[in-house]
Amino acid sequence: MGGLLDDVEAAGGLAVHGAAAVPGAVELRQALVGAGVPGLLLAKDPTLWGPAAESEAKIRLGWIDTFRRGRELLPQLAELRTELADLTHVVLAGMGGSSLAPEVISRTLGVPLTVLDTTDPHQVAAALRDRLLETVVVVSSKSGSTVETDSHRRAYWQAFLDEGLSEAEAGRHFVIVTDPGSPLEATAREMNAAVVLADPDVGGRYSALTAFGLVPAALAGVDVAELLDQAETLYATLGEEKDNPSLALGTALGAAATQDRRDKIALIDDGTGITGLGDWAEQLIAESTGKNGRGILPVVVESPAAPGAIEEDVLTVTTGGSLGPDTVPGGGIVPHLAVNGPLGAQFLAWEYATAVAGRILGINPFDQPNVAESKDNTRRILAGGLPSESPAFTENGLQVFGQPRASLEDALRTFLGEIAPGGYLAVMAYLDRFGEADVAQIRALLARVSRGRSVTFGWGPRFLHSTGQYHKGGPQLGSFLQITGAVGVDLPVPGQPFTFGKLQAAQAAGDRQALAQRGRPLLHLHLTDRAAGAARLLAAARSLAKEV
Repeated sequence: MGGLLDDVEAAGGLAVHGAAAVPGAVELRQALVGAGVPGLLLAKDPTLWGPAAESEAKIRLGWIDTFRRGRELLPQLAELRTELADLTHVVLAGMGGSSLAPEVISRTLGVPLTVLDTTDPHQVAAALRDRLLETVVVVSSKSGSTVETDSHRRAYWQAFLDEGLSEAEAGRHFVIVTDPGSPLEATAREMNAAVVLADPDVGGRYSALTAFGLVPAALAGVDVAELLDQAETLYATLGEEKDNPSLALGTALGAAATQDRRDKIALIDDGTGITGLGDWAEQLIAESTGKNGRGILPVVVESPAAPGAIEEDVLTVTTGGSLGPDTVPGGGIVPHLAVNGPLGAQFLAWEYATAVAGRILGINPFDQPNVAESKDNTRRILAGGLPSESPAFTENGLQVFGQPRASLEDALRTFLGEIAPGGYLAVMAYLDRFGEADVAQIRALLARVSRGRSVTFGWGPRFLHSTGQYHKGGPQLGSFLQITGAVGVDLPVPGQPFTFGKLQAAQAAGDRQALAQRGRPLLHLHLTDRAAGAARLLAAARSLAKEV
């Protein structure tokens, strides 16, 4: 452990421990420096990822210094906060890159923020019941056409009208964050809602320090200027050949994946002041690198002691806000890397590192060619109806689709036993992530059962906007466990021919189709009784874990 603490590159408020010890990292860094990559990246050179990526990179490198545009928003944010001071409950309706950074900011700084990034009718209905007349809804969508976010907007608009508010009064309860010229900007003007335009030269998953991250955080009470200050301090190091921890991090990620057969990265909070950074970094890394059959799979691990933190093909990384000289990163484990520094610097460093890793992997880190596939499937299913499927068997409030088995335990045991060498299991739960939060316990249980295979967990449909790209575009070594649930009381989407329940079911079915088209192993479990089915599933997973 002393070796890790001794191997540290620190500058601009950020410290990265252990990067030089990753096999191949020193040589790769020398090659990057020899090619002038640090200076070229700082100068926003779009040629760094090859000719095929150049046109996309030209319009996607604003994140490098977007803190400057962020500062221009501060007066508008202060004015909004004053104007809406009586609306004390902030709801963020957004998906993927539009929601994950604000959630990390609010969790880290202990500021209340309700994040609505689901189509589950129970979760949406619960949000609508919560302090409605005290609520300001931040509707965030870069494209302005995100179906989930548009559905949330419609539901809240109708809810305000149903409470007796006039359209003018309802409009005051919305703040719209979108790119200039998007359809949502025009809709916002019609609603008489406040509009904050985002930086159009920044992709969604790199947008933490743009309006998408800053607006909801500022309305919730965060001093976002401090985050921008932290990023600016780190920015001064990004063009350096030495004392550049962001370069050290990116080189280590790329070297581990290409030179050391560690193409998976365990992301673990080390307990020193930053909460939930792994959830944000997961979408950044997976969606940026998972394409052309290559990629780095992030695995968010609940704690240093949880299964999956240390495996043969995993680069173990702890993150936190501070690291004392006598502190062991990760609370007892020995990670390969420890990344410590303030949140604003962390955002910029991981974005920079992901771009560097993309160059090493030989992919375009700014596109997402496979994300639209499940969306297209969803649209077709909404128009034509859900596919007809029959379960192999049913037990205790739960249907199992696939090959007939003696029991749920047998189905899970067989499925886990067939994960490919070097492969992974992705658990995808189309449920209420607050009301049914206990279901997430299955990740650690199945990781213990899988004997060294990485296991990820994602709530649907939000993972479709992040790891969904890796599932389809990355190495085709994944096995997929999809969990869906029966809808008790459905919720209409005002002005649309579908309900939230039908949209959720169509999204799940569309993703199943996308995975089936690739021949990927898939086990689908449907909870006909959500409470009983979830309890049965966790009991089966615990039973299997005891066998190990």
